[in-house]
Amino acid sequence: MDLLLFNLHDVVLIMTAFQCALFAFFLLVVRGERRISNALLALFLLSQAAIPLDILISFGAGFREWAIQVSPNLFYIFGFAYWLEGPLLLWYTRSLVYKDYLPKHRELVYLLPLLGYVIYQYFVYFRFDSLAKGEMLQDYDLFAESLLTHGIGTLRELLRWVFGIACLVELRRYHARIRDSYSTIEKMDLRWLWILVAGFLVIRSWAVLVNIAIISSAHLDTFFDYRVMGLASNYTVLILVSALIFMSLHGASVFDGLEAEEESGPGPLEKSRGGVQKSANPGKPQIDPELVEKVERSMTREHLFLTPTLTLADLAQHLGTAKRTVSTIINRHFGCNFFEFVNQYRIEEAKARLADPAREEQTILEIMLAVGFNTKGTFNTLFKNRVGMTPTEFRYRSRAPAPLPQNAV
Repeated sequence: MDLLLFNLHDVVLIMTAFQCALFAFFLLVVRGERRISNALLALFLLSQAAIPLDILISFGAGFREWAIQVSPNLFYIFGFAYWLEGPLLLWYTRSLVYKDYLPKHRELVYLLPLLGYVIYQYFVYFRFDSLAKGEMLQDYDLFAESLLTHGIGTLRELLRWVFGIACLVELRRYHARIRDSYSTIEKMDLRWLWILVAGFLVIRSWAVLVNIAIISSAHLDTFFDYRVMGLASNYTVLILVSALIFMSLHGASVFDGLEAEEESGPGPLEKSRGGVQKSANPGKPQIDPELVEKVERSMTREHLFLTPTLTLADLAQHLGTAKRTVSTIINRHFGCNFFEFVNQYRIEEAKARLADPAREEQTILEIMLAVGFNTKGTFNTLFKNRVGMTPTEFRYRSRAPAPLPQNAV
């Protein structure tokens, strides 16, 4: 960034800012089903647009001089986006995970670091007049900044890193909960968001190292080439933002989201006949054998697993009890989650149909759909994990003639 006007590195920052701002505008003006998610994603993208502008104004040789002449107030104003980006990404993640999500009042505590930084910048910069600000900006030297200023920059990146970890924790909980509540999860797969959040987490980790390199070079006489490290980060952010825009368009609107909280009260069955009995340990109620039998019967005799969209809520409604009660029975008595519980019956039914000579004309795809699966990938993976071979291999071996005994005539 040492040319008079701009160079390739500056162009990357401009492209990132323009791309983010353009897509944010698109999200805000185009109405969709997920308005809250789109609004939060738009705000996150606007913060991503502001950050490269802050870098460009602060460190781009040509743009820095231009900004000083136009208005010294352009400096640091875009830097507030660093403190907003983390909460916005977490809120966006939660808006995809939970149905009808809105940030709660207690979650506004995430904005306290931003408020603290606004107050700090007011006293060290914004309270002065334009002439004084211009003098501060002339002959700026990053190394001349105080340890406090560099420490605040490092704290800022650490906070962004913490919010990235919080996003991964939220996605991990989501992954566990969908398997406890749904038998078919292909349309609920947020692996694309896992990858992107992990990518941003890597960038934030790298930003922490950049700030540590600056502190070491400025205050500990241990020089690191933080400029090259920063440029690598700028290029990677452009790639990640492009991926976020592309993947969010294809993957963010396929699932309505989980309920924010599981039901906790007893269902009508428990109220009428004590479906879950009290035990000596109040944290672990005893499991009602009669209800266990009803759960098994719903699969073995009533074949509810053949419904592709079967959910825990559907099964609980069919049994006339609470979701939490059914989930507890499946987890504790059968030793698996709802996804595994239902699909093991689907696999066993598929095995029976594949081995049935009367169904020889049916294709494997037809059988797969008939037993409740929607995609070949999930069916083949679960079948091989449970049976030890692919459906095609199983059908061939089950129909192959048995070899004659060695002493047969």
